[in-house]
Amino acid sequence: MAGSGIAAITRLAWLLTRRIALLAALLALVFAVVEALPGDAADATSERGESVADVERRRVLLGLDQPVAVRFLRWMAGLPSGDLGVSARGEPVLSLLAGPLPNTLLLGGLALAVTVVAALGLGCWAALRPGSMTDRVISASATAVLALPEFVIAVALVLVFALWAGLLPAATLAGPDGAPAAWSMLVLPVLALAIPQIGWNARIVRGALADEAKASHVAAAVLDGLPSRRILTHHLLPGALPAIAAGVATSTGMLLGGAVAVETIFNYPGVGALLAGAVADRDTPIIAGVVALTGVAITCVLLAADAIRAWAAGVRR
Repeated sequence: MAGSGIAAITRLAWLLTRRIALLAALLALVFAVVEALPGDAADATSERGESVADVERRRVLLGLDQPVAVRFLRWMAGLPSGDLGVSARGEPVLSLLAGPLPNTLLLGGLALAVTVVAALGLGCWAALRPGSMTDRVISASATAVLALPEFVIAVALVLVFALWAGLLPAATLAGPDGAPAAWSMLVLPVLALAIPQIGWNARIVRGALADEAKASHVAAAVLDGLPSRRILTHHLLPGALPAIAAGVATSTGMLLGGAVAVETIFNYPGVGALLAGAVADRDTPIIAGVVALTGVAITCVLLAADAIRAWAAGVRR
């Protein structure tokens, strides 16, 4: 028993090392891609009337005269201490992200919670009625919404619930603390993000439960005359949990990635506007800071999914 616990911890440590290495490679790619764009931060942030000498001085001040590899390694050296560098306009990146990033994480976290609850409910409902009209309708609807981009769903939600019905606000206003001023302003952005992922995860839940239903212990439970709900909760879901956790973990990155487009449509005070401005300014520290912090959030969810899979594998043994 102790040996299996040590093996599980060792596996999680190895997975964490791989996740960190993948994040570092992604950050290196961010620096390389921004470097490949025409112009640089000194040019993009120059004021009208500045001389070439002024722009060159700013370029030296920002370290843009150094090779991109040197700038990347210098930026990475400060990452363990929470130093995300300074923007092209001279502001600490961590301070710039302190307001909008929590709002984006709130939006993504709520969308993830809605996704998990709805996908589990729909997937289990369909699995309890295999081959029925309910099963077919849920499967077809899940496929349909999965094919729709977040911005299309966002526009449709605004049209129906804000413009036609007048039930919910179409735009988000920030309160004194920088967060959305009212909870009702979160409803449409959360739904716009969650609906495609609900379709994706409902199909995963339904498929995982169908695969688990073929197991011998499930057949024995059916022969024993156990109620369907007990078979679902005690025999099907535990075995399907690893596949479900993997699907949810995949959705985390897609939710945070889709948040940028949804924030723009709903004027949501997240990192979307900041990130768009940073790309226009060729501001590598801001872009890399967003990637690093969202990458940490995604890594935590992936590790939780890995832990669930390891736990489920141990239980099945």
